Amino acid sequence: MALYTDRLGEALKYAADGFAHTPRKCTEVPYLTHLLQVTAWVGESGGDEDQMIAAVLHDYLEDIPGSSVGELEARFGARVARLVQALSDSTDHPKPPWRERKLRYLAHLRGEPAEVKLISACDKLHNASSILRDYRVIGEAIWDRFRPPREETLWYYRAVTEALAEGWPHPRVDELRGVVRAIHDAADQPWPGAEAARSAILPPGA
Repeated sequence: MALYTDRLGEALKYAADGFAHTPRKCTEVPYLTHLLQVTAWVGESGGDEDQMIAAVLHDYLEDIPGSSVGELEARFGARVARLVQALSDSTDHPKPPWRERKLRYLAHLRGEPAEVKLISACDKLHNASSILRDYRVIGEAIWDRFRPPREETLWYYRAVTEALAEGWPHPRVDELRGVVRAIHDAADQPWPGAEAARSAILPPGA
């Protein structure tokens, strides 16, 4: 019995074609490597074929101009389109301001079902792991890759961890929390104590 269908192969090619000229931030590493890692972790964590397809396409609506929910639905079905839309902090081009997008994403992520949170957790875990790895190599220069300052980037990863944990205990969330804490330690930034609940809702200065 096949564990997946030709739809997954089509989605992999779709992502490979769509992101063929896109590197990861400030590197020459193909962006496809991120999409493949997230897809692998989703599959290893029990995700089904639709979730794996959504994982490889999770940035498609955000980053491919001219893409649409209708396009994904026609090619991969309504559930995949719905998952990718739920994983997108914006489908507008150009994108709204960073803080506005992230606050809106966090607000809806808290109440999303497990099928969405699994993909998001794998996505954020790979991004955070990449930050930690590269921080240990290039130090503070890592923050030059991001539009928001260091404090807001750290806030976002704390906040998204807690949003994922809301009503959804899962090993991937535990892994993510551990990596985000390690980034704080490497950057010599204290992990918020009593203020943790507030900082998981509002960015610094809000």
